[in-house]
Amino acid sequence: MNPKVDWFFNKAKQWKKEYGKLRTIVLDCPLDEALKWGCPCYTFQGKNIVLIHGFKEYCALLFMKGALLEDTNGILIQQTKQMQAARQIRFTNVRDIVEMEPIVKAYIDQAIEVEKAGLKVALKKTTEYIIPEEFQNTLDENPALKTAFYALTPGRQRGYILYFSAPKQSKTRESRIEKNMKQILDGKGLNDQYAR
Repeated sequence: MNPKVDWFFNKAKQWKKEYGKLRTIVLDCPLDEALKWGCPCYTFQGKNIVLIHGFKEYCALLFMKGALLEDTNGILIQQTKQMQAARQIRFTNVRDIVEMEPIVKAYIDQAIEVEKAGLKVALKKTTEYIIPEEFQNTLDENPALKTAFYALTPGRQRGYILYFSAPKQSKTRESRIEKNMKQILDGKGLNDQYAR
């Protein structure tokens, strides 16, 4: 148990009992506890294995390389379409966590074995993502922006592509592109600190 992580469990209003039970289960496995991304993260030899997090409708264990796990119980969930490697097991009450404890531990053990074996998730390349038409048109019309965009790291490019693709309405996509052009020209990623 890492005292630095206690604040996460102490501040929890929703899912407090569920978080506590998940923590007990995970700490019963050969993992170290740390605080990453504001959540309890459990590592094996410095490698991230699983973290505990919660949302309005559920709390969850997020397996970093969940896509590589054999999901014999059909309980792993891909949180979003963009999520390539990670998978969740979701919970809505303590009773379900208690009932699933042996299964959860088996999945954690499997995740540790995946890490020991050095397995990696084959991630989609940035070039495989479809650039929304509005952004492609803007890039074609603005050579400086196009140069700046393709000079960004693949992860930053992917972040913009996903962000610009998300809205259903073309007008919203165009607005997002317009608001982020200066940031791209400045060589910044979507989540880099920038005064907009």
